[in-house]
Order: sequence, then structure tokens, then C-alpha cells
Amino acid sequence: MPTAWPPAPFDVAQRRMDEWDAWYVGNPDGLAQLYGSSVPRTRPSQYRGGLVGALGRFFWGRPTPAATRPARLHVPLASDIATASADLLFAEPPRLTVTNPAAQDRLDAILHSPLVHSGLLEAAEVAAALGGVYLRVVWDADLAAHPVIDTVHADAAVPEWRWSQLTAVTFWSTVLEDGNTVWRHLERHEPGRIVHALHAGSTTELGEQRDLREHPATAWAADVIDSTGAIATGTHRLTATYVPNLRPNRAWRGKPGLAPLGRSDFDSVEPLFDAIDEAYSSWMRDIRLAKARLIVPTGYLDNNGPGAGASFDDERELFTEINAVSRGNSGPEITLSQFAIRVAEHRETVDELVRAALRSAGYSPATFGDQDGDTSITATEVNARERISERTRHKKALHWSAGLSQITAALLDIDREVFRGPGIAAGDVPAVEFPPRSQPDPEALARTAETLYRAETASTEVRVRMVHPDWDETDVAAEVARIRSEAGAVEPDPAEILRQAASVEP
Repeated sequence: MPTAWPPAPFDVAQRRMDEWDAWYVGNPDGLAQLYGSSVPRTRPSQYRGGLVGALGRFFWGRPTPAATRPARLHVPLASDIATASADLLFAEPPRLTVTNPAAQDRLDAILHSPLVHSGLLEAAEVAAALGGVYLRVVWDADLAAHPVIDTVHADAAVPEWRWSQLTAVTFWSTVLEDGNTVWRHLERHEPGRIVHALHAGSTTELGEQRDLREHPATAWAADVIDSTGAIATGTHRLTATYVPNLRPNRAWRGKPGLAPLGRSDFDSVEPLFDAIDEAYSSWMRDIRLAKARLIVPTGYLDNNGPGAGASFDDERELFTEINAVSRGNSGPEITLSQFAIRVAEHRETVDELVRAALRSAGYSPATFGDQDGDTSITATEVNARERISERTRHKKALHWSAGLSQITAALLDIDREVFRGPGIAAGDVPAVEFPPRSQPDPEALARTAETLYRAETASTEVRVRMVHPDWDETDVAAEVARIRSEAGAVEPDPAEILRQAASVEP
């Protein structure tokens, strides 16, 4: 019996992610095709008048008359939200620590690089759009002398769960589309091994398994797999993990297989995105209709020749005498036609829709630079206005801490097996610590530290840690010593004090 792909129930998740992806990409043609399609995405009985009619009521689902010029404007608010989510999480990278000093040095050498930091930003942005993202451990000695963390998008995976925990996952990618034939590479991660397979099927079916050497994209795996088609990892840990964007997913909370998936920042916000595009398009329509147009008598038109019609040169300074019917004592008139542009009405509508969309997605307008026109607010007031975004960031950071600790533990195991690294104990996982705020305001921190100093309620070390939360013990101790030295408050050696006291005794 043919195997459907993606298999149920993930075909439902795939269609939902396709919708989120359309808003994330922001291609007007893609949005029009998505919402203008007559293919049902759920039961028509759920909507009065049918699902096709419901989708048609979307601004992007309405057909454009053939004689009308397409004039729909898309505002990329969805992609802005996804980017802001990644910036809030990884504008400053988290710190991962282990108890083994040698393993800590190795972990720092692997993770503390611009390539890893940019990869985490990419992963977080995709997670915000598609509801989650997968991280996997890969290694290639020709590229790096250590394993690395790779990102797999949520719409290219079929997970398996136990008590909402990922136990196995199959990543898939299309390596060739030859007419109606689709070749897919399947990479299944299980505890202790990674299985590779190549299948030739159709757009909706997986098809039969083929030899890995039949396509260049998978030929490399044929030389490293064992008789079962797998690569042994040498670790009991799963070499892949799933990081949900947010949980629960309200639409799938009672559906087996889909309930552990995260929800997108766009979930239930799509109608507001659609309304924003409609409002902006209406605004632009006002601008088009309000362009100045001249209505002139026929005699003012220049004949362009047989079949070429007539035209009017609005740059001409002198006109020749013409014979035209006049009204009363006045000659032929040129009438100016220009409509008003409803700027205030459109702006207020768009502003309210954007605020509603951001609020539903869990973000503050201040995160996107909206200060209600007040440019004189203090840093404290800015922080107060960004509290909604900070709460959302904190919830997402919990999911990312769990995912990063699991995948980096597997990374250190692979590093030990393949590259002779120090590794960590079987039951250990790295601790993940995110900065307390995404982007602390230096001025506000300085004022707080000064207040604590004057009130004598915090030591120099506490104040240094507050201003520099990303510093380690060595950096903090060195800065404390420098501050005390510059202030002339270097503490004397207790042993020296005792020696001096003993020398003055009779």
C-alpha cells in the first residue's frame, strides 16, 4: 500500500505551516494563490456558506477582475515579528556551562563563534514563524574539527513523541523533481544511530526505496552506513531536538501527534494581517484616485495621426487659437479633478490593527519603535512599555534552554566519539543561562548601580555583576580589583596587618 507523504496527522500540520510560511515570506502572489485556492483545508461544514466562501472573504482571497490592475499592497508585519522574536532571544547569546573544566573549554571553542550565533538567530526566526524548529548534530572533518549544530525547519520533519518528549524524528528533503516523480532523502534520528534512505515517489506519496548511490545528494551516505542503513553515533542521546516556539498549540492541544508541536507567533493573527493589507491597499487606492487630472475640451487635444488618437501636453505654455463652443462670455475651460486623501482615517485604522496584531502575537509596540509619538520618554518608561515583549521572551527562553542543553550534550558526546574530545558524563547536561534582559539599557543600569552604592546596599561585586551579567567569575573579579585600585580602596593583606601589629609590640 502506498505511503502518503507527509504521513497523517502531519499532513494537517504541513498545510497549516504552509499558511504561516506564506505570511512569513510575504509574496503577494503566494498569498493570493493560498487564499484564492478552492482546495479545502478543513471541513466545509465548519463554515456557513462553505470554506471556499470563507477564504474568499479574506482580502487576499478575493479574485481580481481581469480588467482591473492588481493594486494589493502587502505589509511585511509577519516577517518583522519573526525577526523581532529572534532579536529578543539571541541579540546577546546565552551562556552554556558544564562542571568539567576541560569540557567547558571545548564547549566554548565550539559554540562561541559568529557562525553559531547567526545560526541561532536564524533558528529562532524560523521557530517564530512555523511554531518550532529542530536542531541536529552534524559533523564533517573536512569542514571543521568538531561537530556543529544544524537547523532543520519544522515543515521538513516527522517527529515521534513519548510523554510530549521527542524520541525520534525523520528529516526529509526533496533532492530531485523529475516530472511527476519526486526523489526524497530521509534522515531518521534515533537514540544511538542515524538512518539514511532515498525514496522515489510523487508529490503525495513516499514511493519505493532506492539505492543511496542513485543520486549525488545521498551517494556520500552509502560509504558510511552499516548493513542496516544507519550510522552509529556512539551515544545514548538523541542527536536531534525540537524547540517549540510557544506551547500549547491551541488548535492541536487534543490531537495525538500534533499536541506537542509549538504554535506560531502568527497563529490566529492571520485575519489581522489580512486586514492591515486591505487598509494599506485602500490608502494607496485613495492616493491613486487623488492624482491630479485635467479635463480639457476636445479642441485642446493634439491629433496624433490616424489610429493614434489624441493627447494633451500639460507642459505647453502657449496655445493656438481654437474654435470651440464657449459658455456665455467665457472661453473653453480646463477643469482640474483631484480628490481628497483620507490620510488620518487610514493611519488610525492601520495603527489600531497593527497594535491588535502585535498584542495577539505577544509583543509590545515599543519593541518595534512605536513610542506613541513621544520621543522624550525615559529609558525606564521604555522598559515599562516593553514588558509584554519581555514576558514573551522569557517564555520562549525556557523552551530554548531545554533544547540547547539537550543538543549540546549530544554534541559533546559526538565530539568525544569522533574527535576525541573530553565529553561529559552520561547523566550530565550543560546549564543554559540567558541574559536577564534582551538589551539592557546602559544608562538605566548605571543609575541603578549608583543608587545601590549611595544606599550602601550592594557590594562592588554585586554592582559589577548587575552591569555586566554576561561576564564570568574571572572577568568580574578582575573588574572589582580595578575599581578598588582606582578608588584607592585596595584591601590590605590580613597577614601583613598581623606582622605589622607584632612588630610594634614591646
